[in-house]
Amino acid sequence: MSQNSNQRSVVIVMIEDDEGHARLIEKNVRRAGVNNEIRHFADGTSALAFLKSTETTANGPLLILLDLNLPDMTGIDILGDIKKHDRLKRAPVIVLTTTDDKVEIQRCYDLGCNVYITKPVDYDTFATAIRQLGLFLSVMQVPDA
Repeated sequence: MSQNSNQRSVVIVMIEDDEGHARLIEKNVRRAGVNNEIRHFADGTSALAFLKSTETTANGPLLILLDLNLPDMTGIDILGDIKKHDRLKRAPVIVLTTTDDKVEIQRCYDLGCNVYITKPVDYDTFATAIRQLGLFLSVMQVPDA
């Protein structure tokens, strides 16, 4: 990810309950040349605990990859919580989900998501989409916490 020499490295927080999707996302983001730390959480509760910890918010910029369909809460709830939090509200959130419902998409943008990507069902198409996301991540600027 793009950063000045005086900026701290962006930590990518991936909130994804499907282990296969999580591995595919990380593998293809890496293939695109993104070497940032990726912290994976399989549920919203542990992800929010990590995101809201003082240590996390004091340690530099974050980028959040968020699935909407999680076992303990919805990604919509997590997104709303993140965007209300003073130290997290500027963190870019990329929703990566199988849901392509227009109402859900509008709701995510209304709550402050930066990018909404529907996961393709086909493995190769999904891998290609994530590699393209990795290229996007390699050039985007992320604000400090």
